[in-house]
Amino acid sequence: MKAQVQVTAMARRNRRKHQQQENHERWLITYADLITLLLIFFVVMYAMSKIDAKKYDVLSQALKSEFLKADSIMQQGEGVMGAANPAKGGSDETKREQQEKEHEEKQLENLLEQIQAYIDEHQLQTQISAADTPRGVAITLNDLFLFDLGNAELKPAAFPILNQLASLFPSLDATISIEGHTDNLPLATGSVFRDNWGLSQARSLSVLRYFVNHAKLDEKKFISTSYADTRPVADNNTPENRAKNRRVEIVVLREKSTP
Repeated sequence: MKAQVQVTAMARRNRRKHQQQENHERWLITYADLITLLLIFFVVMYAMSKIDAKKYDVLSQALKSEFLKADSIMQQGEGVMGAANPAKGGSDETKREQQEKEHEEKQLENLLEQIQAYIDEHQLQTQISAADTPRGVAITLNDLFLFDLGNAELKPAAFPILNQLASLFPSLDATISIEGHTDNLPLATGSVFRDNWGLSQARSLSVLRYFVNHAKLDEKKFISTSYADTRPVADNNTPENRAKNRRVEIVVLREKSTP
């Protein structure tokens, strides 16, 4: 009986020892799993760093397109791949602005072509010029073509070109700035104008009033500006250069341009 009890106790000790040894080694399984996961992680990271750029762009665009189709909490933030994720309708707004810009540029291009054709047809190159500038289409008229010296009353010879311009303006979705310029010589004694500022302003207004009162164009389309001798196109050191500076410019402004 005693021997049986000893055998039983020894068996229990052996079983406990075996269980303790077995439990002690289970961490190796967890450790092996962790190492495996780390290895997979670094393999994936390496593969992503070597991905083909074109394939990456295709994936980026596909993901961005899908996100834009869905209602997202990031509507006002940044979307996939750091690109801006505009609110719904944003792309339509951009497209509409682009179409308006293209329409405006086409209008200015057609205007310049028609004015240049009129100048060439009537051989007015010495009196009128037209050019595309950053501000818009600028039509420059020589002062003696429009006015007598020191005067702001329009000559009848100027009426045909002003009528031609008036026929083109109604179709334009643009503001038109009429700008008076002079040379740097003081006005003659007894002039009705106090100085070159007054003369340049009166000439600008004469052209504007012709378009509004005679041609019956919408006055809201026009701006009258005077510069006197502050914006010369040539040095005022010769009669020829001073004649270039005495002018009226009619500028069909691009959107957001300033006089």
